[in-house]
Amino acid sequence: MTDLTLYHNPRCSKSRGALELLEARGLTPTVVRYLETPLDAVQIQSLLTKLGLSARQLLRTGEDEYKTLNLADSSLSEAQLIAAIAAHPKLMERPILEVGDKAVIGRPPESVLELLP
Repeated sequence: MTDLTLYHNPRCSKSRGALELLEARGLTPTVVRYLETPLDAVQIQSLLTKLGLSARQLLRTGEDEYKTLNLADSSLSEAQLIAAIAAHPKLMERPILEVGDKAVIGRPPESVLELLP
């Protein structure tokens, strides 16, 4: 099977649930604790391509940083939003499972199963 990478926040119940679902199927994904090891802009862009989403769709709009940085401003470019996510990884939606050239946000956690054979 293709390598599995789970972008994970252990404090998030959805993220823990996604990891448990994978492990229950005997799968051991590479776990990236993205708050401890933030992704850079190139990695975020690659992930967005695999997700088929824009940077705006990856943002957690309920985070304080979203409001503080005025990220609701529709004039902000994709590059500016990606830079904000890179600088403030808490803004990135979670969990995300990456399998080969595809990725999915695990909300609900069962969504990660879509990428499994």
